Amino acid sequence: MIGDENEGYTEAHLKAVEEMKKNLGLSDDQVVIKTNIKEDEGCYDAAVDLAEQGCNIVIANSFGHESYILQAAADYPDVQFCHATGYQAKSSGLSNMHNFFTRIYESRYLSGVVAGMKLNEMIKNGEVSKDKCKIGYVGAFPYAEVISGFTSFYLGVKSVCDSATMEVKYTNSWASFDLEKECAEQLIADGCVLISQHADTTGAPTACEAKKVPCVGYNIDMIPTAPDAALTSATINWGPYYTYAVQSVIDGTAIETDWAKGVKDGADAITELNDKTVAEGTKEAVEEAQKGIEDGTLHVFDTSKFTVGGKTLEELVESGDKDATKLKDYIKDGYFHESDVESGMPSAPAFTFIIDGINSITK
Repeated sequence: MIGDENEGYTEAHLKAVEEMKKNLGLSDDQVVIKTNIKEDEGCYDAAVDLAEQGCNIVIANSFGHESYILQAAADYPDVQFCHATGYQAKSSGLSNMHNFFTRIYESRYLSGVVAGMKLNEMIKNGEVSKDKCKIGYVGAFPYAEVISGFTSFYLGVKSVCDSATMEVKYTNSWASFDLEKECAEQLIADGCVLISQHADTTGAPTACEAKKVPCVGYNIDMIPTAPDAALTSATINWGPYYTYAVQSVIDGTAIETDWAKGVKDGADAITELNDKTVAEGTKEAVEEAQKGIEDGTLHVFDTSKFTVGGKTLEELVESGDKDATKLKDYIKDGYFHESDVESGMPSAPAFTFIIDGINSITK
């Protein structure tokens, strides 16, 4: 684990471990947990140690762990290695290497609907004008995972509040309370009237609570941190995968090379709506959007709903745009097939376009 129980992302994974143990009837001594494993050679050493201890399956949870987990998988072919958020399992050719993620973009979209409803309320109440309706987003790194997440959030916002724009700044850290708090404060100072995040601590909500700015969190319920600011959080339930992967080892059945499930399968969701802060009608708007996602009538990355430099993704492919051409297999049927493992796509996010309406500041 990249962190420990003190940061939301790893806390969610640790909860998944407990869910898996309960579901499968495993005892504490059947599970070995290593926390605060950095994205360096120490990750390989930790994986090797687990394999040497006799573990049948090793699970790593951070993007930067992947190269070291691949190395360990090659050295221990009889042990199953599963890596969250990665993308190289299929291309590695290793039958004991697996990638998994959830369709977190679905719950990001739903949390965006919550945010958009709040913006509409603020416009109606005269707290902000349509032309000043700017969201701030605290991102960790300008990686596909983060870009996919903030794009889906923004598309959720735009589905109910079309005048909204968004500014993204990065901390260049997955988890830093101080950097996230500072980044949120900068965005608020830049005129952002609502804040969201793809970063793993309570730094941004803490800033929002102090500044009385509404916010949407990530990983965990932020209401205890920001009772007067938090609206909801996009969250992942890793439990279904942990149970599936370990059950597969117990049964001697193959683990999928790439695995990704979404809200329909309980793999991601939004946390409790804060009745104190959300706008009237939010619950109904979320339910309508979620129904569309679950029955397939709503595609988060519907290419008719956004442009990049004034062009649709299909138009970019036709024009020979380098980035669009590279991802052309994802662009079909009127939407971008993010994490669509059923169509042969990797479980990891691949969406890297900065769509119109979003200002991504990497300096």
